[in-house]
Order: sequence, then structure tokens, then C-alpha cells
Amino acid sequence: MASLLSLSSIPSFRTPLFLHHPSPFKGNVKNLKANPYQLLTVKLEVKRKVRKSGVVVASQASPSSVADSVRFRLDNLGPQPGSRKKAKRKGRGISAGQGGSCGFGMRGQKSRSGPGVMKGFEGGQMPLYRRIPKLRGIAGGMHAGLPNYVPVNLKDIEEAGFQEGEEVSLESLKKKGLINPSGRERKLPLKILGDGELTVKLNVKARAFSASAKEKLEAAGCSITILPGRKKWLKPSVLKNLARAEEYFAKKRAAAEQASS
Repeated sequence: MASLLSLSSIPSFRTPLFLHHPSPFKGNVKNLKANPYQLLTVKLEVKRKVRKSGVVVASQASPSSVADSVRFRLDNLGPQPGSRKKAKRKGRGISAGQGGSCGFGMRGQKSRSGPGVMKGFEGGQMPLYRRIPKLRGIAGGMHAGLPNYVPVNLKDIEEAGFQEGEEVSLESLKKKGLINPSGRERKLPLKILGDGELTVKLNVKARAFSASAKEKLEAAGCSITILPGRKKWLKPSVLKNLARAEEYFAKKRAAAEQASS
């Protein structure tokens, strides 16, 4: 009998599956079915085992660590909270949040369909991009600051090692490795600048010469050849009229010379 009393005095560790809370529901409880999706089963994993005086003590993990150790599955994947935002539902009535006119107002050009107002338009007054001053050259986006020649100085020609009587041109300078034009510069002509001195007599062919370079080349005894520029394309009728005009003025000059002689 004492053993039965001792067994009955042992407290039970069983916990009830459902906790009954007072609710305002006044229907028949027997017709209700448990919804399995409202119950969340959380597994508490054992963090570590501490052995003290022959007794094994199991410490349970905290709820925050349990949330970190939840395994990712297809049913619990989703975006981070706040990373997705619902788009505006325009044209879906007043309840969409933009009123009856979708947030475009009552009247005006901006409320109509079509391209609307161009960028920079200020209602007819002088816009900002026309009020500010223009910049010249490359800073203003124009071609005034772009180079028209490939410049080469006299000191570079002297250091290149040309022998007396050799020809200095765009092709010979490329072979010597003195210039290596690329991109737009490949179509530009050569221009000789007067920085430095030249002690060798050379045959220099270029499109243009600076005034100081011309003086130094003539003083050194070099021959200078100015190459013709690129001819502008003209209509055949314009070329015919120019040829006729040149022929007419040539005859007129010849007649004037005969009359003077």
C-alpha cells in the first residue's frame, strides 16, 4: 500500500496538448475541427552537455538561437521584411489610394495621355540650359578644341637620328617610332613646330609649319615642301563653273600682261 501511495505521489510531467482559453465563441464546439496549420512545432536542440559530478545536465537552446537554426525549406522561404513594396495601382478607383484621377489632378497637359512636357521646359520662360553662358572648346562640347594636326618639334626630329638628305614626312616619322597616331589622329596631317634646333639638312614635307620652325629650317639649309590640303567635295556643276571662271581670269591676266609689256 505504501508503494502505491509513493507511486501516486510522483508528479506527472505530461503537458496538455491544447490550452483552453476563454473565447466569445457560442456555437457547438463538437463541430469545430483543429487547424493543423495554426500549430507551430519548434524543435529545441540540445546545445551542449555539461558533466558535473557524474550527472549529465542538458541545457536547452534559447528561442533566438532556435530561430537561427531553423532549416530553410520551400515552405518558409520569403523576402526580407521591408524589401518588397507594393506598386501603385493607378486607374483602379478611389480605394487604390490616388483618388479618382489616379494622382494626375483634374486638368492640364500633365494629366493628358501622350509624351507630356519635354525635359527642361519651364512653361515658356527662358530655360536654365539657355540662361547659363556657353563654354568654348572641348569644355563646351564643340570641335573648336580638337587638334587639327599631328605636331612634331624640331628637337624630336634631331633626336630621331635622320641622316643628311633624308626625307621627313608623316610616313618616315611613323617608321622611326617618333609618332604613333591612333583613332582620330590617324587622319590628321603633319605640322612642324619650332621647339629646338636642327643641324642636319633634310627634306621636310608637311601640311603646315610654324613661323619659328620655318625660319630655323631655312637657316639650316633644309628644303621645305608644303603638302596640299584635302579638297572639299563639290558638285560636278560647281567644279565646272570654277574651271570656267579660272580659265576666264587666266585669259584676262594674260591680256593685261601683254598690254603692260
